Amino acid sequence: MKTVVVVGGGITGLCTMHYLIRQAKEGESVRYILAEKNPYLGGKMHSVEEKGFIMETGADSIVARHPSVLELISDLDFESELVYNETGVSYIHTNNELHAIPAGSTFGIPMSIESLKASTLISEEGKKRVLEDSEIPNTSFTKESSIGEFLEYFLGKEIVEKQIAPVLAGVYSGDLYQLSLASTLPYLVDYKNEYGSIMKGFEAHREQFEKAANKKFISFKNGLSSLINRLEEMLPQVEFYKNTETTSVLKNDNGYEVVFSNGEIIQADVVVLAVPNTVVKNVLNDQELDGQLEKFTNGSAITMYLGFDIPDSVLPADGTGFIVSHNSDLVCNASTWTSRKWKHTSKNGQLLVRLFYKNNNPRYEELASMSEEELTKVALEDVKLSLNIEEQPVVVNIKKWINQMPKYDIAHNEALQVVVNELNRKYPNLFIAGCSYFGVGIGACIENGKKTAKKVLEVL
Repeated sequence: MKTVVVVGGGITGLCTMHYLIRQAKEGESVRYILAEKNPYLGGKMHSVEEKGFIMETGADSIVARHPSVLELISDLDFESELVYNETGVSYIHTNNELHAIPAGSTFGIPMSIESLKASTLISEEGKKRVLEDSEIPNTSFTKESSIGEFLEYFLGKEIVEKQIAPVLAGVYSGDLYQLSLASTLPYLVDYKNEYGSIMKGFEAHREQFEKAANKKFISFKNGLSSLINRLEEMLPQVEFYKNTETTSVLKNDNGYEVVFSNGEIIQADVVVLAVPNTVVKNVLNDQELDGQLEKFTNGSAITMYLGFDIPDSVLPADGTGFIVSHNSDLVCNASTWTSRKWKHTSKNGQLLVRLFYKNNNPRYEELASMSEEELTKVALEDVKLSLNIEEQPVVVNIKKWINQMPKYDIAHNEALQVVVNELNRKYPNLFIAGCSYFGVGIGACIENGKKTAKKVLEVL
């Protein structure tokens, strides 16, 4: 009997097992083991319930339009549990005021002249500069270029600084000038090359973006953990080793020895490392690979939920949250008005807000060293300044993600290719997977799990 060990019980590891078992040949005898260091599965997808609130300690939703997402939910017969986000106005907080991100924009990039004109974030001079895009040819930018340099060159510095950068940096957790187009919005290069201007490219694909404009995100009635629980329930063939840290993976004549922190050793024919890059580095302990693995970088973030015993209706009408730009007295980088955006998270319609403090925050080092009590005071001051709310919370949930947020900088794709080639050469039948390498969104992780399962099946 052959043995497959998947290290890491996040969404990628679970989907690897799901598709592996689903596509396995009938009658094939395989032992399936999944090892997870936490007492629960899900990794960065984990829901906490307290006093009528549902809070997500990591990702708070899934992008619905990714093709792998609804396919998986259908496979699991889980459609009845789906909930979609409420739509509304997202804001940018600048000069201590909330300015609506114009309708008809994607990541702050205007898709039409109407959207550009509607912006209250940039000057008339800045708007004229955006329109010059159609007169500037692309002679040097490719998908490997910096997205910040690309957008500033064609649209001008003002709109990038005041409207686009706050939104994009919020999504991709990095400096726009260090992020490539390939790892963010690769289609922008195609639009520029094919239509002569970015805006004309958006207009040509308007229907596609309008379809995706509303109900973009999904969750589940009892939070994202219910999807994880459903995956586990549908995998009775798998031996789950929870609360079990993997300390090393050693190559031998028969495959691999997978060594766990409790002293147990499993002999495996195939190993999948669906864990953060730092864990891959530690368990392989290969000095030849270390130089390449160190090229994958991570950011950090602190997320905080505050739940109040006051009605959600105190929020600005139709608003769902804001991103903080320059010239703001707020400490946070962004805030989601969770009870407004996700009705299922507040059973009694009471106010639940989430605040984000990222490592590009000027006060980040100070914040990271604070106690929960000190962080709560900072968050309450942000709530007071942005929403004029002075009540004390009935629920506080704080999560520090220190060096655990993958950043896809310009060196990422090249380093990944080198690592994959080296693993194929030195470690046959061992595969890396997960958000450190193959995409940060949950949809990308599901797809990566499916592709990893296919590779495993080819070698079994």
